[in-house]
Formats: sequence, C-alpha cells, structure tokens
Amino acid sequence: MDVQGPDDRFFRHLVSSMRNGVIAIHRSGTLALMNDEAYRIFSLTRGVDDVGRPSAELFRQRPELVRALSGVFEMTTLPNRAELRLKDLDRVIGYTLSQVRDEDGTVIGAVVFFKDLTQVEQLEERERLRDRLASLGEMAAGIAHELKNPLAGIEVMAGLLRRQVPDSPDAQSLLADILSEAKLANSIVVEMLEFVRPIRLQVEHTGIPEAIHGAVQLADTKAARGSIAVDVRVPVDVPQIQGDQHQLTQLFTNLLINAYEAMEGRGRVAITASTVLQDDGGEGREAVRVEMQDNGPGMSPDVAEHVFDPFFTTKAQGSGLGLAIVRKIVDAHDGQIDLRTVPGGGTLIRVTLPVSVSRDAL
Repeated sequence: MDVQGPDDRFFRHLVSSMRNGVIAIHRSGTLALMNDEAYRIFSLTRGVDDVGRPSAELFRQRPELVRALSGVFEMTTLPNRAELRLKDLDRVIGYTLSQVRDEDGTVIGAVVFFKDLTQVEQLEERERLRDRLASLGEMAAGIAHELKNPLAGIEVMAGLLRRQVPDSPDAQSLLADILSEAKLANSIVVEMLEFVRPIRLQVEHTGIPEAIHGAVQLADTKAARGSIAVDVRVPVDVPQIQGDQHQLTQLFTNLLINAYEAMEGRGRVAITASTVLQDDGGEGREAVRVEMQDNGPGMSPDVAEHVFDPFFTTKAQGSGLGLAIVRKIVDAHDGQIDLRTVPGGGTLIRVTLPVSVSRDAL
C-alpha cells in the first residue's frame, strides 16, 4: 500500500502547481514525474500508466525532447540554459537539466525544468523590428520628402505638354503613361511617409463593429472587390476597446484590400470577433480577437514569413507597406497579430487587441 506523508503530498502539490514544466526520470530512463504544465507545453495527453514507462517511448511524438534527455547521465557539465524549437506547435521552449543524486552522491535520476518562451521571443522580435524600423524610418522619410517635389514637377510638366500636342496620338499615349507612373510613384511616397510617421493614438472608447463596417466600405473605394462575398459576424456583446477609431479602420481596410487583391475577384472573406484573455506573460487581460478568414490561394511558408516586413511584396505594382502598416497599428495598440496560411488553403489573420491600452503603448 502506497501511503504518502504530509511532506510527500506537499511536494506533489508544489510540483503540480508550478508554472514551469517539470519532468523527472529515473536512472533507468523511466518516467518518475511529469506535471500538467509539461503536458501542456509539449501538447501531450496524460495517461494513467505514464509513470514508470520508458521516457523514449512516452515522448516518441517529441523527438526533440528525447534528444535533450539522451546522454544526461553521461554528461559531466550540464547546460545552464538551452532551447527547443517545436516547429509543428510554433513554440520555443527554454529548459535546464539537473542530475538527481542520493545521500552518497550517486546519480539516481535527472530532472528537466521547462518554460514556454514563445511569448518572450515574440516580444524580443517586436523590439528588434521596432529598432530596425526606427533607423529605416529616418532614411525613408528623408528620401520621400526629396522625391515629392520632382514627382509633382513631372506631373505638372507632363500635363502641360499634353495640352500642347493635342493632335499627336502617340505623344498623348506616352504622356498618359508618364502621368500614370508619376501618380503611382507619388502614391508610394505618400504611403511611405504614412508608414514612417510615428503613430500618435487618439484613444477613445471604440467599437470594433464600427471599425470593421467602416473598413468594408472604405476598402470598396480603394480596391476592386469583384464578386467576393464579405460575411461580417460580430456579436453585439463584444466590448468596446480603448483605441483609435481611424487607425483601427485603416488596419482592417488594409487587410481587406490585401485579401481582395490576392483573391482576384472570387471567393469569400469571413470576419468574426470574440472576447478572449490576451496572454501577456501574466494572468492575462481582457481583449477582443478579430479573425479574418478567406478562401483565397494562400501563401507559401517563405512568403508568409516575410509578409509583414516593410517593402516586401509579391505584387507587380505593390509598395510592400500595406501589411507593415497593419502590424505597426497593432503594435501601437499593444496588440498581437498572427497569420495562418497554406498554399491553396486560404489565409487566416487573427488580430488580438486589449480592451485597455497600457501606458507604454501610448
């Protein structure tokens, strides 16, 4: 009969309550202990007979973990901190290894402590991106200001020249092309200035439904929707957030325009919203999550990885700033944006915006 004393029960309650994942194995390689957080981190299901099973068998779905545990009893120096990248879960795990010794100093087992670093890495990447954008913005702003005047001069002179050669169809055609290209270049310059300009939020109680419906109307004036159906399903009880109405409308407009252009006038875009708890490394805070799902062509992994980068575009005449501006607006609202896509399987973009904006975001 297995009788646990108060100390044993306290120890097990302590381990099960930890916010870090804990896995302990015997010297023989069998599992001695694994808490709920470890099961969650590695997306494994607890079995009633897990304790006592060989760890290599138990973790066969997680070969990265098996490799981390292999050789732990032969190592003379264990790593203070190492990382695992679980690509199928899109998760980064930090861990430390320790050998368990008895009273005589004999190694009788090993213990691994895990921490989900995905959120930390995302925050670090956001900081690195902000640093890159700051230096890029200074350069781009200077270039944009220098380009606006000559572009305006080209448009004016081409317009005057068109009026002076009304009877020359060839000249009229060439000048029309010059004017069209000058206008396109000017629109890119304007978009660049909008991108590099610091966002100053005009924070007020803002309704997400109003921002989404405004975006649908605005997108129709800026891009050809064709026969694409837009299905907006936002519950009436979605809370208002502290946000900038204009910026949020611009955010959803850019997402819709990007979807329209990718879908080439055919298909469906579904927009939904729900109330969630945003994981900010603490207990979480109330947020509104907007999901925009289309049934378009999707993207390859290489394209999806860079789609929010400034000046990255797959379009012949795109500036590559539309989705970069989206990310900038989301960051300004202290939110999160995620993308899920497969070639031929459509694209899901998820925007999570906290109900209240922290002071650091203002």
